[in-house]
Amino acid sequence: MADTRPWAIFLMGPTAAGKTDTAMALHERLGHELISVDSAMVYRGMDIGSAKPSPAELSRAPHHLIDIRDPATPYSAADFREDALSLMRQISAAGNVPLLVGGTMLYYKRLVEGVANLPAADPVIRQQLEAKWQKEGLLSLHKRLAEVDAVSAQRIHPNDPQRIMRALEVYYASGRPMSDLWAEQSRETFPWRVLSIVLAPSDRNLLHQRIATRFELMMAEGLINEVAALKKRNDLHLGLPAMKSVGYRQVWEYLEGEYDYATLVDRGVIATRQLAKRQLTWLRSWPSLEWVDSERPDALDKVLKIVRESGA
Repeated sequence: MADTRPWAIFLMGPTAAGKTDTAMALHERLGHELISVDSAMVYRGMDIGSAKPSPAELSRAPHHLIDIRDPATPYSAADFREDALSLMRQISAAGNVPLLVGGTMLYYKRLVEGVANLPAADPVIRQQLEAKWQKEGLLSLHKRLAEVDAVSAQRIHPNDPQRIMRALEVYYASGRPMSDLWAEQSRETFPWRVLSIVLAPSDRNLLHQRIATRFELMMAEGLINEVAALKKRNDLHLGLPAMKSVGYRQVWEYLEGEYDYATLVDRGVIATRQLAKRQLTWLRSWPSLEWVDSERPDALDKVLKIVRESGA
């Protein structure tokens, strides 16, 4: 039986791989409507560190779900799913194709698989876990997670503080492993046919070079001043999802006097490399991917060919 569901395109990949430029080119050539899949770009005032498209770029190729929240108000994967599904329905109903672009892999996963009926965030539990992290280290939290929820611990990387703490938070709030709660969810057929394209350099060293160059450029463009302005507000802190974003946490700690400028740059680059590694790990388990080497001079042509041949 023919699949009559409308098309959607996911343009995925590690940070610093050139996804935004490619998505804008696709919009200009094919008219597909862009939805950002980025947990930092949703926040207003977080422009440099999130590599947010400039106002000129956004006028050329508008993106949904950019600058929709104040950093003091958390935005979850469940929020993203609700917003993205609503936008995708509108775009498809208008006869267009939604093109989702970004590197927040959890957002893609929750969008397609659904959101479990999990306990809401608990500030008291989260504060206790943050204190334990600072005192005993992240590995201690991961070991604790392995004791109470081995399935989640195996799936979550030991260097992924947000997901480790969320899994522990769910366990302490509900008394049950998060993996059990997820297993009880019934899978629904996703209402779109998805063309998933990954843009990534085939050479990991090239990706590391791009990450280092981009972080240094962010510093030159004023990332420290951007974080300093956020820090002055007094209603933001490192416990908020926005301030846990890669780059922002490291600059915040630098402004607190925890280390010098050279260490800040080293930590920012290392944290971004760890993020890219996690993103690539997620992608290897994603079904039916079309991989495109972002360093190829004809990378955009290759992506266009994949899209046109699919019919999306």
